[in-house]
Amino acid sequence: MSMFYQILGGIAGIALLYYGAEFLIKGGVSIALKMKVPALVIGLTLVAFGTSAPELVVSIDAVLKGSGDISIGNVLGSNVCNIALILGLSALIAPLAVQKKLLKLDMPLLVAASVLMSLFCYFSKGITRWQGGIFFIAIIAYTLYSIYAGKKDGADADDEVSNSKIYPYYLAAIFVIGGLLGLIAGAKLFVNAAIFIARAGGVSDAVIGLTVVALGTSLPELATSVVAAIKGEQDIAIGNVVGSNIFNILCILGIAPLISPIHAPQIDWVDLGTMLFVTVALFPVMRTGWKINRAEGAFFLLIYIAYTAYLFCK
Repeated sequence: MSMFYQILGGIAGIALLYYGAEFLIKGGVSIALKMKVPALVIGLTLVAFGTSAPELVVSIDAVLKGSGDISIGNVLGSNVCNIALILGLSALIAPLAVQKKLLKLDMPLLVAASVLMSLFCYFSKGITRWQGGIFFIAIIAYTLYSIYAGKKDGADADDEVSNSKIYPYYLAAIFVIGGLLGLIAGAKLFVNAAIFIARAGGVSDAVIGLTVVALGTSLPELATSVVAAIKGEQDIAIGNVVGSNIFNILCILGIAPLISPIHAPQIDWVDLGTMLFVTVALFPVMRTGWKINRAEGAFFLLIYIAYTAYLFCK
């Protein structure tokens, strides 16, 4: 009976994730238009932070319980999932146009943060407090700069999302808050069900963190980006993934280690190398014709399938 309720909870979680993503996009894009901030910046900050909230909750909870492998594995696995699965799947639905401004700051920052995280994890076998402090300072600086630069370029906001409906501030705020609550609740229901089933099958904490938890906490990004791709909100689809990966490293691994240093001895060079590969590979892919086409989406999707199969077979 317990297994039945866990599965039921997981299904309810998926429904909450989908509708939470829809409301978050509606509210986020509306706020962008009213504040004259480009939708891309909202995707990189508000939506990215909101869809990274489940990773933050899970990682802090794992740190407090002494499960460092789940905490680091969650962030690392989510970043692989965001690029390889989510962008791959979104590009298969509809080729994604890339804004050149993404490659000026956001992508270089994501690559730099990924390299730094890999070095910290490899040599420290986790993330120490001072390393977390570096990430925390970086995410504050990045967020403030993104908002400042976005408002400076705000004249283009109406062109980017001309087909979007503008709601009053109070209604847009309700959509955003309701969407975030739906995403967090949905992720929690799904992850609880997934962990219960995985542990019943004898899967290790490291693999659970890298796959089950990573996929579960990435469902908000998946729901948001796929819904955005279907609706044609390509700035949200790509900006959400790039912004979420930046937030996953700088925010989650900035806050969690400040609460308690993270020790993750089971995370190895293959896991770190896979994250670095898909992150660095995204750079030239985005530059080829300034879009992510269906073939490139399939390429990333195959990498995700191969990496997941490796984790369960090793």
